Amino acid sequence: MSFLMTGVFAVDELIIKTANLTKSYGPHVALDNLNLAVKKGATGLLGPNGAGKSTFLKTILGLIQATEGEGTVLGHNIRTEGDAIRARIGYMPEYDALNPDMDAIHQVRYSGELLGMNPTIALARAHESLQYVGIGEQRYRNIGSFSTGMKQATKLACALIHDPELIIADEPSNGLDAKAREFMIQTLTTTVQSGNRSVLMASHLMDDVERVCDNIVLLHKGKLAAQGAIEDLKAIDREIEIHVWGGATRLEQALFADGLAVRREGRVMRVAHTGEDTSTRILRCAARTGAQVRRMHEYEASLEDLFLVIMENLGYDVKSSEDLLATPALARKVDAPAHMGGGGA
Repeated sequence: MSFLMTGVFAVDELIIKTANLTKSYGPHVALDNLNLAVKKGATGLLGPNGAGKSTFLKTILGLIQATEGEGTVLGHNIRTEGDAIRARIGYMPEYDALNPDMDAIHQVRYSGELLGMNPTIALARAHESLQYVGIGEQRYRNIGSFSTGMKQATKLACALIHDPELIIADEPSNGLDAKAREFMIQTLTTTVQSGNRSVLMASHLMDDVERVCDNIVLLHKGKLAAQGAIEDLKAIDREIEIHVWGGATRLEQALFADGLAVRREGRVMRVAHTGEDTSTRILRCAARTGAQVRRMHEYEASLEDLFLVIMENLGYDVKSSEDLLATPALARKVDAPAHMGGGGA
């Protein structure tokens, strides 16, 4: 199994594909030899500030030219067919791109007309799009009077008006209250599952990404840190959680002495899964120390756990599945810096 998806899926299943994609601004390299293969469905685009996410989006949309390398979006060349790409995608920007003096229906209609839609058709589609994103009853209100959630919904309606094959949503749930956030997540999920459309979702809210997306692309300092199915990538951070009653400190020391990595919060410990004998080793340590293990089960890592593991220990170079799924000790030595226990620079 490979986390680098190139070659795994049939060509017609890929919506975005890049080969050695590089973008430099003088001496600064914003994108560094990216080789991506994003399949249909929902994919999360992750990375800290400065990772290259915005540059990547601008490059694949044909808004800026790559310095080196190639890429396609929906089969169109990013260097020569930017107009064709932008006609088939819907873009929901993070920044405020709405006119506060327009009412919502005409803002969305105008977005359709900018895409070349007939005005009558654009107006009809604007009504449908606003209804779909949950603000049909407020469509004649000025956008300046809208809440943050309503503005986000209007931006999504603008992105959906021409029924695009791919929706690029940049921080779609940012700043929303619980109710608006839930509706946004459900709308994006419905668009993928029932509408048979694809979503590329850039967000720093890991819970939202995990609810909407099946796959992720993780960028770090312009490089590809990891890509693939979230469930498969979670194998990097497998742990066994135990609840200990009595002798917790003695057990923790024994586990460390046995070469197991332990994270402890009071009586709850999470032990790194290093092999099929990990559970047996834990129980042997418990028997030796007289500690009572009341509960033991495999811990379900969250996407945030996965993100932290990769960024802290593996995010310094592009990884193959063999590197990522090596034993934890070996994986952390691939290119983690020396002060983190690795062998990298």
